[in-house]
Amino acid sequence: MVHFCQQCGSVTDRREIGGREREVCQRCGTVYYPQWKVSAGVRVVENGSLLLVQRGIDPWRGSWHMPAGYVEVDEEPRAAAEREALEETGLVVRAGRLVDCYADTSDPRGKVLILLYEASILDGALSPSAETPSVRFFSRDEIAGLPLAGMSARLEIEDWLNTEK
Repeated sequence: MVHFCQQCGSVTDRREIGGREREVCQRCGTVYYPQWKVSAGVRVVENGSLLLVQRGIDPWRGSWHMPAGYVEVDEEPRAAAEREALEETGLVVRAGRLVDCYADTSDPRGKVLILLYEASILDGALSPSAETPSVRFFSRDEIAGLPLAGMSARLEIEDWLNTEK
């Protein structure tokens, strides 16, 4: 497979740099350093139940996770988490305390770091979207056996189940 430089468009080749194989432009010398994708999400709990959304798109179509998505280059992670919550659930939320940062190496789109924030509902009503055909709160017992959307969803939900005892 041929790869091309992101700076000048010339062909790259593989060379060892700093003890790792890297893509290097044959013309301008630009070195490509693969990076993690950054995502942000919210943990919303109401009356002891956890808000989850069902994925309507691949990967993991039909599986469940907390509202989350990629952080755009022009926004802060908390703002991205609030935006994603609105897009995926119809709820206006305020992201509060950072719960944790989860590393997900199971995503076929690339390695992802997920910043998960506690969040409270300010306004809106639960409403599905094309991206999330089902949106609802689950009790602790209802979560058992749900298909989960990858490694991060499993870790985030396990953490909530372990801290909410």
